[in-house]
Amino acid sequence: MKLLKLITSASLMLLLTAGLTACSDDKAETAGEKIDEAITDAGNAVEDACEDVKESVDAKDPDC
Repeated sequence: MKLLKLITSASLMLLLTAGLTACSDDKAETAGEKIDEAITDAGNAVEDACEDVKESVDAKDPDC
């Protein structure tokens, strides 16, 4: 459940970032960098959540 909430939050953040960027007068390069950063942050959040779940069930391999 925690992982689903995290994925949903990360997706919402990505959509909001893309929407705000589209409304501004910034260059396309800046928009792309913000989207790349949001995607990286979302991926890191999912990986962290996965590792937390594995730690909570005492998995042999805590890496995802």
